[in-house]
Amino acid sequence: MVSNSSSRQRLDQIVANSHKEQAAREQGYRAKALKMYPWVCGRCGRTFDHGNVRELTVHHRDHNHDNNPQDGSNWELLCVYCHDNEHQRLTEAMSGHGGGAGAGGTGKEATHNPFAALGDLLKGKD
Repeated sequence: MVSNSSSRQRLDQIVANSHKEQAAREQGYRAKALKMYPWVCGRCGRTFDHGNVRELTVHHRDHNHDNNPQDGSNWELLCVYCHDNEHQRLTEAMSGHGGGAGAGGTGKEATHNPFAALGDLLKGKD
């Protein structure tokens, strides 16, 4: 028979390992995203530098933290405030509160790509 203390220690070890693995995954895609994208919040447009880049987070557009395509198509950089707001909007939409699909809203993803027309701007097109 396995003791309660032994079971608890095993569970604690499993949880600790899970947290370590998650932190390692996050560091991997965060580093890639910071190399791939300009250090600008995709929502509010705030710019970041080495002194405050810790406040810039990687948001998963589909909210699946295990979906990390190498081209970064599921990521966008958001400041901590906009990231928190994005997740709050999702929570409200899923619960039927706020302006999401559950409350008669459009149900569209609440993300914005400030660089969508950048290629045309650089080419001089309007």
